[in-house]
Amino acid sequence: MTVSLPLVVLLGFFAWGAVKFLGVRTWIVVLIALFGFWLSDTFLAPAIESGTRSGVDIVNGSHD
Repeated sequence: MTVSLPLVVLLGFFAWGAVKFLGVRTWIVVLIALFGFWLSDTFLAPAIESGTRSGVDIVNGSHD
C-alpha cells in the first residue's frame, strides 16, 4: 500500500507537534515558515532543491 502525502502536510504535523508537546511558540513556527519562503526566492534555491531531492532519494532508497 502506497500513501502519498504532500510535504506541507507532513511539516504541518511536525509544527503542530512542536507547538503542542515541545512548547515551541507559534510565532517562532510562523517566522521559520516565512524565512523558508523568503529563502526559496534567493540564489540558494537550486542548491536547497537539489539537497532536498537527494535526501528524499536516500530515504526512499531510489538512487539514480
